[in-house]
Amino acid sequence: MNNNNSRNSVLGIDPGTNATGFGIVEMCGNGLKAKLFGVIRSRPNTSLADRLLRIFSELTSIIQAERPSFCAIETVFNAKNPRSSLVLGHARGVSMLAARNQGLDLFEYSPLEVKKAVVGYGRAQKCQVQDMVRVILGIRERVPQDAADALAVAICHLNSCNYSAF
Repeated sequence: MNNNNSRNSVLGIDPGTNATGFGIVEMCGNGLKAKLFGVIRSRPNTSLADRLLRIFSELTSIIQAERPSFCAIETVFNAKNPRSSLVLGHARGVSMLAARNQGLDLFEYSPLEVKKAVVGYGRAQKCQVQDMVRVILGIRERVPQDAADALAVAICHLNSCNYSAF
């Protein structure tokens, strides 16, 4: 899957059935920059199967077009509602399948690890993560929360991996 144009890029994914954030971060000299980010949103009243198909299809298209080197995804947090955890697990599963189906190596990080890597504090608020992602990547415009979370996962991977692997 790796090619010379993107050997230094990571696709980060923040899975969700209503909104799945994605972001590609690449190493650029001594810094990082956002290559692409956004949110895959489902229409209201769409069946779970159709939402999962949309996530899989759109992530597959992004991977094929952008050809990132790796994929990093956030693990499932322990939700208070078991049904929410189960449904989130479905979104996470199709996201992982899209990445592996396109030949990407997959890395998983907990929300605590991601926050610590980006903000320096594992219990940081979502708005703190969103602000630090913009600072780290030099993004001027507003970044949707789900996309910021996905970019944070990619940053976490780049901060925790051996750069010589690129």
